This record gives sequence, structure tokens and C-alpha cells, in this order.
Amino acid sequence: MRMGMRRSAALIAAALGTFGLAGAALAAHRGDEATPTLVYAGAADPTYLDPALVSDGESFRVTTQIFEGLVALKPGTTTVIPALATSWTNSKDGKTWTFFLRKGVKFHDNTAFNAKAVCYNFNRWYNFSGAFQDPGATFYYQSIFTGFKHNEDPKLGPPLYKGCTAKGNYTAVIKLAKRNGPFIPSLALQSFAMQSPKALATFGADQAEIANGVFRPTGTYAFAHPTGTGPFKFGGWTIKQKVVLDRNDSYWGKKAKLAQVIIRPIADNSARVQALQTGEINGMDLLQPQDVPTVQNNSKLKVVNRPSFNVAYVGINQSKPPTDNLLVRKAIAYGLDRAGVVNAFYAGRAKVAIEFQPPQLFGWTSKVPRYDYDPAKAKALLQQAGLTLPVTLDFWYPTGVSRPYMPDPQRNFEAFSASLEKSGFKIVPHSAPWRPDYVSKVNAGDAGNINMIGWTGDYGDPDDFLGVFFQNYNPQFGFQNAKLTALLNKAEQETNFKKRVAEYQQANIMIMRDIVPGVPYAHSVPALGFQRTVSGYVASPIGTDLFGPVSIGGQ
Repeated sequence: MRMGMRRSAALIAAALGTFGLAGAALAAHRGDEATPTLVYAGAADPTYLDPALVSDGESFRVTTQIFEGLVALKPGTTTVIPALATSWTNSKDGKTWTFFLRKGVKFHDNTAFNAKAVCYNFNRWYNFSGAFQDPGATFYYQSIFTGFKHNEDPKLGPPLYKGCTAKGNYTAVIKLAKRNGPFIPSLALQSFAMQSPKALATFGADQAEIANGVFRPTGTYAFAHPTGTGPFKFGGWTIKQKVVLDRNDSYWGKKAKLAQVIIRPIADNSARVQALQTGEINGMDLLQPQDVPTVQNNSKLKVVNRPSFNVAYVGINQSKPPTDNLLVRKAIAYGLDRAGVVNAFYAGRAKVAIEFQPPQLFGWTSKVPRYDYDPAKAKALLQQAGLTLPVTLDFWYPTGVSRPYMPDPQRNFEAFSASLEKSGFKIVPHSAPWRPDYVSKVNAGDAGNINMIGWTGDYGDPDDFLGVFFQNYNPQFGFQNAKLTALLNKAEQETNFKKRVAEYQQANIMIMRDIVPGVPYAHSVPALGFQRTVSGYVASPIGTDLFGPVSIGGQ
């Protein structure tokens, strides 16, 4: 999962209720049933609250509580289960999917969820134009559906989606241009959650601009009116302070046990841990590896492990010199002390990555080139490329954030810079806040020659890693390889599982041997911290955890 945008606080309505944040947490910690409120800390504000327009975990943490898709993932796994669709069928040619919808479901604005609403959402994505075709705006749509009804960028491909038909109130028929194996798993992505057509239209969800090279919604929907069918409703958002979620007492399924969830952005890792220790918060994500013992050794706290399903990597942009040269990219791979970083900064909670997908996912192979740290080999490759040492690289890293795959970006950056400078490079450092600039710059290909970022998978298919990164032109990496695209297209549409495994293994070898679009360096086991009184929290491998089943104390 990927990883913003200056917002006007005047657009956000928010309230704390009876208690202040610390008071709410402490009351919940005592098991005060009059105030069943969970206060939870992430590392940053959401980008927006329209899930179609974001690709980062901080946004999805919030939208997952508000919105639901046709399908979902079984908690704690990547297994697809029914959600707003109770079942579905596929035609013999694999291009037509029929979804049978759950009855009696209403959006938070009391409008009906039905087949027309499904078609409205699919057609909204398909018809995005102008600013919405920016890759920073609709990253996931472009990754899965490849193109729009009217592509305004020649690099976009033909759209996978062809149309949607409502057959009565509770049957929606989706037609695709070709077979697509990952189609159903991909619908579990929050980007394809169902949103209220009425709210989208009323609050200007399809109004946006590109300001200073960055996508920015200009309507109020994405800031103050997100409207879904989920177990929690939007209660308010105060930038740099909190997002408030209130229980949806009209929810179609099992009602949430908590009356309210407050999600706070606490960028500093130590400050999050301190807030947990003092009872200011009930739970926190992104517990740094070195802080795990602190929580484990506190009798009032506990650690929850998130299943590893991620990759941290140094991305390389091939659209600019000197990283347009394969020899330089291989020199970078040999010049990065990946094992040193993993051993020094992950406290035994990560393994060195050798390719762009986690080893527990089919298609991984041990036959890729390893690129062990070798400064002498890196220098030799640079000289073979005809370059004078040291070779200058613009190297970007994010500030004000901790990610599951990258707990402390600055320390990783400093170590990598040092190893590269021993390997024939001169590093020019650049940094930007995770919000609002860094992710947009990386996605748009504007974050130097190399940059640090990563990915937490969204569903259990290699297409969610290799396909998202490399199947079509991706400005982040700045290249198009027709042979790789053809191979990934074939693997995506293959129905024979053994053949799919072999095709993704072939793709991994090609990527790391013949292209080297980046250097994967870590697969981590992320940790979360909680008060011991918190129960029912199941950590998802994809990072979008549900607050509905969570309770505190005697609730």
C-alpha cells in the first residue's frame, strides 16, 4: 500500500465530545461503559477521505471503518470473503462478473445501497478526467483498470472496465475487456469501496485541480463528507489533531462495540510510545522494533504482531541520467548495504529482501541476482559505464513519518548514503514531509534518481506487487519494458496456477537481472502496541484493521 496536500481546516468539522483526548482514553482504559471510546495513534493525517483518491495506509485506516466494498478480506488474512455482495459468478469467457448484492443496506445518508449505486461508483472511476487522471490521484484505479473511458495521457493503457448494468435492485453485472485473474481480490481494495452517489454529487467529490504539480480536491466531500455503509460514520477531522468516527447504529451487520474511535496523528515514534504508556492513547500502530521490548515488559501493555506482507525498497528512476544506465543501477544495488540496515535498525523483526514481493507469496524465487554489498564491484561497474567517480545521485527520503516497512526513514537514509559514498557515488540529499509532498513526488517520478519508499500488499496475488509496479508505465520508475509488460499481462490472465507461478518467477528474475528498477531491502514484521484492556483487535497483513470488533475493558 502506498503511501499529500494542504487542506483548509475551515472545511473540517470536528468535536471531541465530553472528554478531551487524554480523558477519553483514560476513561476507556478504566472500562467506563458510559464512554466506550478508543483513542488510537497512527503516524500522520489521512491524505483525503475519498478512498478512490488515496493510496496510503493512514488514509485507508480511516476509510476502512466508513466504507465497504463488494468483497472484503477475512480478518488477519488475504482470503476474499463476501461483503456488500453476498456472492458472484463469472461467465465462461471470464469477462462478465455478476454480483448478487446484500439487501437492506443503507449509506450513512440514509440512501439505499443497490445495483444502481454499484454502477454509479464503477462509472465514476471509469469517467474520471482532467486532474483525476493524475497518477497521484487515482493510483490504484490506474494500476488495476489501466485506463479511463477517455485517456488524456498516451501512456495510459486501454481500460479493463467496459460497463456495468443494474438488473433490478440487487444484481449488478460488470463487464471487462479481457479476463483478469486478480479482479475479485483487487475489489477488496479500499479504492473500490462503495460510496453514496448522493453525497458524492452533493459535496463536489468530482471537483479537483492540479496545484503546484500536486492533485488537490476542491469540493468538500473528501474532507468533511465521506459517506459509506460501514460500521462507523464520519464524525469530524481536525488537521494535525484527530479524526473522529462515531458508531453507525443503523449498520446492516454486527454493530461496533465502541461508541467512538478517535484516530490521532503522532509522527514521532517515541511520543507514540509515551502516549501509550501514560494512557493518553489505547493503541498505536508502527511500534518501532527497538521499542517492542519497552511495551512487552510493561504489565499494562501488550504487543500485537502484524503478519509480514510488505517490501521496503530504494526506487530508481530511469527517466533521468545517470540512472538511465543499467550498469549504474546495478552499481547502486551493490552499493547499498541492505543487510547492514536490516541488522542495525529492525531489531530482528525483518529479513533482507531480494525481490519486489514477499517470499510467502507464490511466484517468489531464490534464483534472482542477490547484489550483496560490494563497493569495489559497484565502482567497477561505474567505470565500465564510462563515468568519472564519484557519480552524483539525488537521493530523496521522507520526514515526519514511520512506515511498517520503514520504521525510521532518516536512519535508513543515512546508512544507505554512507554505503553508496563508499561505492563510488556522491549523494545529494533531499527530503520532504510524507504529507503533503513526498508520496506525490515519488508517484509522479519527481523524487530524484533514487528514493526510499515501500509497499504493503493489498491482496494475496503477485499482481498486487509486480503488476502494480511494472505491468504498465509507472512514473515512479520511469520506464516501459514491452517484454516485461507482455509477461505480466500473460501471468495476470493465466488460469493454470502452476503456469502462473512459473510466469511470476520468470518476471522476478527479469526484473532483478535485466532491468533493476529499484533495490528491495527489507520484509518486516510490523508491531502494534495496546493497553492490555483492549481486546478483539486483529492485525491485517495489508494494514487495514477493523475497529468494529474491538472492545475495551468490560464493554
